[in-house]
Amino acid sequence: MSQTASKLGMVTLDSEVVPSSLVEIAPILRVANEVEASNPRVAYLCRFYAFEKAGKLDPTSSGRGVPQFKTALLRRLEHENETTLAVRQHSDGREMQRFYQHYHKKYIQALANSAGKDDRAQRTKEYQTASVLFEVSKAVNQTEDVEVPDENLEAHTKFEEKIQIDVPYNNLPHDPDCQNQAITRFPKIQATVTALCNTRGLPWPAGHKKKLDEDMLDWLQTTFGFQKDNVTNQRENLILLLTNVHIRQFPRPEQQPNLDDYALSIVMKKLFKNYKKWCKYLGRKSSLWLPTIQQEVQQRKLLYMGLYLLIWGEAANLRFMPACLCYIYHHMAFELYGILAGSVSSMTGERVKPAYGGEDEAFLQKVVTPIDKTVAKEAKRSREGKLKHSERRHYDDFNEYFWSVRCFRLGWPMRADAEFFCQTAEELRKSYRWFSASALGRLFSIQRRRNDDVSDTFDKILKMM
Repeated sequence: MSQTASKLGMVTLDSEVVPSSLVEIAPILRVANEVEASNPRVAYLCRFYAFEKAGKLDPTSSGRGVPQFKTALLRRLEHENETTLAVRQHSDGREMQRFYQHYHKKYIQALANSAGKDDRAQRTKEYQTASVLFEVSKAVNQTEDVEVPDENLEAHTKFEEKIQIDVPYNNLPHDPDCQNQAITRFPKIQATVTALCNTRGLPWPAGHKKKLDEDMLDWLQTTFGFQKDNVTNQRENLILLLTNVHIRQFPRPEQQPNLDDYALSIVMKKLFKNYKKWCKYLGRKSSLWLPTIQQEVQQRKLLYMGLYLLIWGEAANLRFMPACLCYIYHHMAFELYGILAGSVSSMTGERVKPAYGGEDEAFLQKVVTPIDKTVAKEAKRSREGKLKHSERRHYDDFNEYFWSVRCFRLGWPMRADAEFFCQTAEELRKSYRWFSASALGRLFSIQRRRNDDVSDTFDKILKMM
């Protein structure tokens, strides 16, 4: 069975075989297997919820092994519905509520209040089970048009706040118990983490409920609308970048317990090398403005680096256009400076706010997605490469657009009617000639600085265009 599952691109989990495209429902099926012995009806409801979720994840059943999986699961549900319905004592919604309350009292509260916190894997499993049961309970009650009881919402909220949850990580653990791990007790790691936790003076949004151990990247997430997992990954990325440089500067553990400013400057110089070249070429001042108060300089540098890494982390295919990332960062870093300086808008009379901030996943939805859709539309126009190169834009053409002062016509927030997002075929041909001339012009200027004689060749190429 495992060999067949491997050929079909499936993930084996306990007694269930889940196609890789439906891997999100695997935890739900695991919980169904776990609770089946104690309450078969709850197990059926979990599997039914997983089946509905599978339909949303792959509506056309185009994934490898999905049609077979859905058919087998549907047959099992039809059989289980008859057998479990006969012994059901309450409505499905009430059954899920009672079971969740029982599970919470018997297992979760015992783990949250226990003195021993050593079994991290067990705590993780119990939390995942409780979360799945709570999710299924909400779905069942919504189907029956019944509200989830307040005591269930309150109990689950208190549990999430109280229990120490173990979450997946790459190199550094992220849960509250991570301070007991050997790698986080390393002096250089602690120095960087302590520096990132310096959120003194940062203006949190009104109504923000401050959590334990929030740092600068959490503030950037709240302010600019980055994704939670992106923040987790880039926090680890930034910590390790700074720690590696810090170790080379002070190899002995007893040396320099605090984050060194020189190590900070080295990492910052590497990160912003291309951005500074971009600013210089376009004749624009960099948005990397540091405060005059020395105590605030380190915080500002960390915020600038954190913002750049968070932008890069969600850029997806925009990473093929590094000049585009420079354009985005240029404006967002300027907004960051305005927020920290307490600047007031001359038009509204209110404090400066990010153009795309304040909402979950705002950066992805409002900055990355529109540009990515424009690139995808151009790729679709190519008719699988049959369209002439001069009649459509490529990644190089898009990137070249941001190497010119024309890119500032796009504005910030970006105008939906800007030439970047909508161009006719004739405008595309003109843009192509302009992009190519601009690219060759930059190449020509570089080679002239190297004392290369390329003027004749350059003139011939321009005449051919």
